Amino acid sequence: MGRLKRKKYHKGNTYVQKMFRTRRKTKDIDQIHEDMKPEKADKLLNQEVDHDLPGAGQNYCLHCAKHFIDLQAMTSHFKSRNHKRRLRALTEEPYSQKEADAAAGMGSYYAPQKLKKVKTQPIVKKDMDTTED
Repeated sequence: MGRLKRKKYHKGNTYVQKMFRTRRKTKDIDQIHEDMKPEKADKLLNQEVDHDLPGAGQNYCLHCAKHFIDLQAMTSHFKSRNHKRRLRALTEEPYSQKEADAAAGMGSYYAPQKLKKVKTQPIVKKDMDTTED
């Protein structure tokens, strides 16, 4: 009996590996902190109707940067583990250039501070039946 041949079916398929690595890419925490600023948050929560987005772009979770089909799906998302985990991650101070410089040896490093507790956005029922003739 000889050695069994090892099969390397996926060797060299780097394009497949890269595709799977970037498929579920979402916004980073510091980008969401920028979106949570009042002027930008107001704009994101009150978007115009866009039929290319799920739910015509009317049901948007600001903290997770996701669109939902309807209000019921969004409210069930607010109770989910993933949303609560994201809220907990948003309580830390966002990554900044000052922190990057300190990590590179240019200055003193201070641990990121805890921010105030982040609450889930208020649910606003929007009337989508209003169409102009």
